[in-house]
Amino acid sequence: MPEVQIEIGGRQFAVACQEGEEPYLHAAARMLDTEAAVILGQIGRMPAERMLLMAGLMLADKTAALEDEIKGLQAKIAAQEKTLAAAEERLADRARRIGELQDAGPRTELPDRFTDGLAELAARAEAIAEELETRRN
Repeated sequence: MPEVQIEIGGRQFAVACQEGEEPYLHAAARMLDTEAAVILGQIGRMPAERMLLMAGLMLADKTAALEDEIKGLQAKIAAQEKTLAAAEERLADRARRIGELQDAGPRTELPDRFTDGLAELAARAEAIAEELETRRN
């Protein structure tokens, strides 16, 4: 099991890790060191245990905030996926309806009540046009 030397808050620590985990351990140590630097900059020198505790708590707070943000984004994605699924369903329904209408072919026959109504409107329009023509002359 490899032992890695890391530096946090200007102090050296020897830490054992599994083979191949060294890069992750160094990355974690850099994160802790960043938080420790903030603490030491504000408070000054303190015992290593307290410095590590405070740096760990700061990282935990940031992690909790990121987890909350992730949950919010996941909820937003789920809502958008639901909206998208509903839109896709409506689109598929409309595509089916269009297919049904195309398969049915064009409707050329109008019911008698429509043709009678149109004939009556045409007759009225002709009568109005004749009356206007007569008034002009």
